[in-house]
Amino acid sequence: MDSSEITLYPYQRAWLEDPARFAVGMFARQTGKTFTTTLAVVLDTVRAELDGKRTRWIILSRGERQAREAMEAGVKLHLAAIGTVFQAHEYEWEPGINALEVTLPGGSRITALPANPDTARGFSANVMLDEFAFHADSRKIWTALFPVISAGWKLRVVSTPNGKGNKFYELMTDKALDGIWSRHTVDIYQAVADGLPRDIEALRLGINDPDAWAQEYELKWLDEASAWLPYELIDGCEHAGAGLPDHYSGGPCFIGIDIAARNDLFVIAVLEAVGDVLWCREMIVRRRIKFAEQDVLLDEVMRRYRVVRVAMDQTGMGEKPVEDAQRRHGQLRVEGVLFSAARKLDMATALKERMEDHTLRLPMGDALLRADLHAIKKQVGVTGIPRLLADGDTDGHADRFWALALACAAGSGPVVQIDFQSAGSRAGNILGDAGLGGFSQADITRTGWGTVSGNHDFTGF
Repeated sequence: MDSSEITLYPYQRAWLEDPARFAVGMFARQTGKTFTTTLAVVLDTVRAELDGKRTRWIILSRGERQAREAMEAGVKLHLAAIGTVFQAHEYEWEPGINALEVTLPGGSRITALPANPDTARGFSANVMLDEFAFHADSRKIWTALFPVISAGWKLRVVSTPNGKGNKFYELMTDKALDGIWSRHTVDIYQAVADGLPRDIEALRLGINDPDAWAQEYELKWLDEASAWLPYELIDGCEHAGAGLPDHYSGGPCFIGIDIAARNDLFVIAVLEAVGDVLWCREMIVRRRIKFAEQDVLLDEVMRRYRVVRVAMDQTGMGEKPVEDAQRRHGQLRVEGVLFSAARKLDMATALKERMEDHTLRLPMGDALLRADLHAIKKQVGVTGIPRLLADGDTDGHADRFWALALACAAGSGPVVQIDFQSAGSRAGNILGDAGLGGFSQADITRTGWGTVSGNHDFTGF
């Protein structure tokens, strides 16, 4: 009924028998980190039962599938192997979230459920965080979780690396935590040296991705390698004069709008063209506002700036806001953008190229903006086509990134051909008020973003 009855490799035994209250382990893929940690959970629970005590463990996993795997291929497997009687059941922890639980005869319980800041609250127990580097909102989960283990409970954290933008990276590297946390690091080479039967070269050739191999098996922190916009690139585009509406000089502007969905952010990014440089003049960020309020914010921006083109997220619930904006401000000025994988890559590339060419100026020291810009990671799928994903620890889903990307795409779009025939005094009113944002024909021609000529009727524009 103890670990000596189960065949374990030296690195697994070292992790299993660690007496520290706080222990964090970084293990390569396919080295049995979840198997070993759930065994530690089971043995701790069974020992409490034998001592006539009652204990509780909570396993927080990345999602429900992972929680179910930890319970079925970990906890239940170990309990059955050592001959412990238990009852298993599943229930709704909170609306839409299921918990899987086993109860032992003495009343001890082990519960597995998907992690989020809400599920991390409201209990007192020992806690296992499985693949913690991949938990969405890992810092918020940590803030919610830590107080619940304050009364002497144990904490076990295991994962493979997933960049530097999460709490797991801090637990593994912060020198201030030396002596508080017991740390274990097991890459594929150590695991095989300790007896794990794996063909290292076959695995490396099979994954066929140097970055993935370095992160998943060699435990490298590939934050900068996988980040679409490294911090060095972001730093090079920051300017103390950016992000200040009062610095608007009256030039042509391009707008990017990321539409809000429930808890996501509604973001308007305003870029002014000054020569060949786009200056961020304003970044409007709101959470949980109504569509009517979003319309008001856009209308105010259209009045404050001389807007050439607006690119709006049209995906899902964006259909009606785009239609309404086109009706108010003209279809030639407002473009709806459907967020397909290819279109997202095009927009992100437009933003990145601007930054690499140093033709974009961003607000200085905006921590939330920096986090959003750095959160987007490039992931190459089995088809070889890169996908862009947020790392999960952003304030929303990197909404500021996508608003800026939309604005940059609007600034690099094709020339708009606008034809009209002068109708005397009416033409002046049209140019001033009905769709060209205060631009004259000379303005449009000079900027290179459109020409005005011919015989087009502006009715409804």
